[in-house]
Amino acid sequence: MLHPEAVWRAPRKGIYLALGLENHHLFENANVLVDLMEPYPDVLIVLSTSWVRVLGFTAAASYLPRSLQDRAIGATFHTGMQRDWFTSSPRVHQVLGDVGRRQPSAWVAIDDDAADWPPHTAANFVASDPTYGLSAPQVYLELQQKLEA
Repeated sequence: MLHPEAVWRAPRKGIYLALGLENHHLFENANVLVDLMEPYPDVLIVLSTSWVRVLGFTAAASYLPRSLQDRAIGATFHTGMQRDWFTSSPRVHQVLGDVGRRQPSAWVAIDDDAADWPPHTAANFVASDPTYGLSAPQVYLELQQKLEA
């Protein structure tokens, strides 16, 4: 959602976008999320990304702009979890498991993997474009509407 889905990590190259995405860059939509969330200072962020498993929460969050880092309260993955179960679970199960643990009064999940999201989560889910993320107009508008709600 903050950049194209096809991101890789290699020892010598570091974190990079896949071939064919030369016109994109990592976290290209971070300021879009900053702007969308600005009117809602009480909205917090839970990271649901493989970056947390690979880098750890603090390092993964450090890639975000400061205003988003300040809102990040945790991740769907934590060190007390069984890594194999987590990595083999669909994203929807990871997110809904976290929602069950945290019990927020309201929540919205943004993900480019729309598979398996049950109908009862439609009011809480925004399907992001795998390449354009939040900068896709329909994604931007849907997230804006759900934040307003």
